[in-house]
Amino acid sequence: MDLSFTSLAELSKALTEGSLTATRITAHFLDRITAHNAALGAFVHVDADKAMAMAEGHDRLRAAGVVYGPLHGLPIAVKDLVDWRDETCTVGSAAWSGRRSTTDATVMKRLLAAGMIPIGRTAMVEFAFGGWGTNPICGTPWNPWDRETHRIPGGSSSGSGVAVAAGLAPAAIGSDTGGSVRIPAALTGLAGLKPTYGRISLKGCFPLSGTLDSVGPMTRTSEDAALLLEALSGPDPDDPATLAAPLLEAGAWRRQAVDGLHVAVMREDDFPIALSPDMQAAFERAKEALVALGVRLVPVSLPFNFDDLTRRNGEIIAAEAFAIHRDYIHDEARPFGPHVRKRILAGEGIGADAYIATLAHYRETKRRYAEFMRPFAGLLTPMLPFAAVPVAEVDETTVPLALFGRPANYVGACALSLPAGFNEAGLPLAIQLMGQPFGEESLLALGSALEPLLAADKRRPEGLAA
Repeated sequence: MDLSFTSLAELSKALTEGSLTATRITAHFLDRITAHNAALGAFVHVDADKAMAMAEGHDRLRAAGVVYGPLHGLPIAVKDLVDWRDETCTVGSAAWSGRRSTTDATVMKRLLAAGMIPIGRTAMVEFAFGGWGTNPICGTPWNPWDRETHRIPGGSSSGSGVAVAAGLAPAAIGSDTGGSVRIPAALTGLAGLKPTYGRISLKGCFPLSGTLDSVGPMTRTSEDAALLLEALSGPDPDDPATLAAPLLEAGAWRRQAVDGLHVAVMREDDFPIALSPDMQAAFERAKEALVALGVRLVPVSLPFNFDDLTRRNGEIIAAEAFAIHRDYIHDEARPFGPHVRKRILAGEGIGADAYIATLAHYRETKRRYAEFMRPFAGLLTPMLPFAAVPVAEVDETTVPLALFGRPANYVGACALSLPAGFNEAGLPLAIQLMGQPFGEESLLALGSALEPLLAADKRRPEGLAA
């Protein structure tokens, strides 16, 4: 077993069988970080001693017959906006290099309650505001699928994607306000799940947009995403949105047959941007694979325009981000990245009337989407228009990577990015399934069935073998 690229589910099975220990697994990934993180820039903080102490403790518990669940003793990487009491949490900003958490995020509490071992904090776009994955001041992580050219890792959960794709962690936590879990997952060959708003508590996760934020897993497989979703979801009195969410039934996705499910398919006429030939081919392969699984595909004309939803999503993000950072974002003496600063300052020009009107449109669009999706287990769309480009070619004034990502946040959907093979240059391709509100079980069932057909090529990034 190559631990570096083994799924959570497989590692869990090995722990249960006694062929591996939490100490061995954790030490392996810490060694991987020591060997490769300087070149990749996935982690911004690692406390190896703390992680090993936790692993040793979890091994002792297991030996005594105390096991918290299937994730007990497994390491995980965590995006640097999730609070963990007394730990550094910079939210990707050099200006906040001295910030320390004063409380535990609910996400962190639930990871620890599941017996997981946070092995480090991952790099991110400053304040989580950007889809390319760049951070000109703190550094842009290196997409591991090209060791010669510095290509975008995707953002804003850039380090989380690189950490898992490069085999420095078996899974990671990201956040997603307009694609920030799904974009880096897609660009690095992972499964990335954006849960429905309210499914996972946001308490203690530094916000970008309180209206649109979500927290989700970035994993090797849909099964791993399901394991993390089950551990993290549930009502939290400190986050009222979770109190209205239906309870997630553990393992329900496994019991859902995909044969006979109806999946809507986005028409090319509705694409907000043309796809590269390789991404178009991946989209076509996904349709063929769904048919092979017995899924009934239904081409649909969408009752909304992705371009329009992307723009409106951006207005909400900018307005709410400015409200959060307004007291210091004008201060030129503070080392904020110029592009993130500009995006936040754009929110200053959004008046109360425009913001309120957009929120009203947002609520109505969520209602229309829920009604539109009633007959469907999912909506198949592209995830990205193209594969990872060189960092040197990025135009920070444009948002092409968000054009298929932001709408899911705006309409109140859950959404799953899935790897769909590689292009001729060996770069990952991806597709997206959007689901009904709180329809994660159907997406995970579909994703798990699709993966063997779409990602049969099990290649790994060069130069990163165990």
